[in-house]
Amino acid sequence: MSVEAPSKPVILTGDRTTGPLHLGHYAGSLRNRVALQHSHCQYLLLADAQALTDNAHNPGRIARNVIEVATDYLAVGIDPAITTICVQSALPALAELTLLYLNFVTVARLERNPTIKDEIQARGFGRDIPAGFLCYPAAQAADITAFRATLVPVGEDQAPLIEQANEIVRRLNRHAADKLGHDLLPEARALIPEVGRLPGVDGRAKMSKSGGNAVPLSASDAEIAAAVRRMYTDPGHLRASDPGRVEGNVVFTYLDAFDPDPEAVAGLKADYRRGGLGDSALKGRLAGVLRDLLGPIRERRAAIARDPDRVMDVLRTGTARARTVTAATRDAVQDALGLFRL
Repeated sequence: MSVEAPSKPVILTGDRTTGPLHLGHYAGSLRNRVALQHSHCQYLLLADAQALTDNAHNPGRIARNVIEVATDYLAVGIDPAITTICVQSALPALAELTLLYLNFVTVARLERNPTIKDEIQARGFGRDIPAGFLCYPAAQAADITAFRATLVPVGEDQAPLIEQANEIVRRLNRHAADKLGHDLLPEARALIPEVGRLPGVDGRAKMSKSGGNAVPLSASDAEIAAAVRRMYTDPGHLRASDPGRVEGNVVFTYLDAFDPDPEAVAGLKADYRRGGLGDSALKGRLAGVLRDLLGPIRERRAAIARDPDRVMDVLRTGTARARTVTAATRDAVQDALGLFRL
């Protein structure tokens, strides 16, 4: 079975449904998704099945947050008329492709993946690693290839997963070359945002809702102000007249990511390094920037949340569309591998 080539470059991206989204998601991917949806064929995957790999003790949390994350997507400007929003667990072809792909990768290779190694250590699994978690690179390869995606927006730390997906693709293509005379599946490229990973408000390397250092997209003005007050600056900058360090200063990291006036931010950096700019004034500017950014998102989110039937319709329509696409890829892979058909 052949699969019709898409008319636009295909992007696959998405989020684990472990909680509502926050500023880290916005900086790292959401605003890029809003921009790219007009020039690309974009699929957003609500990764509830993947979230279960380390949340099997609390599946209700995963289910509840499917609607929450979908609501965040709509609130930031994702248009379901041009972006397909779909639910991972409702796409059986993804699980079937994962099972097939596990035959084209070894356990040793899965364990060597730097992203998986780091995540295993961070979660303290030791050798008690859920099999689904260890096999995530194969599952992600299934997600990417099922939609025939050639671009996958990820953080730099996730790039090894894309490379491993491409290794699986190359093995499948070699296997199917004699039968097809052409590649079965396209390889994908990691699309890494310029901002990179946004630190938590406490200065830790990663913003995380579970870590209590995130600013949710639905944050009120008071919550924004409280989060900014907690932000790490320069412990040696005791008085406004003291020269301060910009590098590692979380407030400047956020200003670089969100302030619409980079020239003004450059001036603030010069003043801070020279001495003469206090932390309170700096934080006041950032609080204003974040209020301007999140206020409209919060209002749209509240309006969308009042109409949950609309969100469910978006999910049903998008998932039905995605089911057709992913099933066609599954059938093509099965045919290329010469699997028996009834």
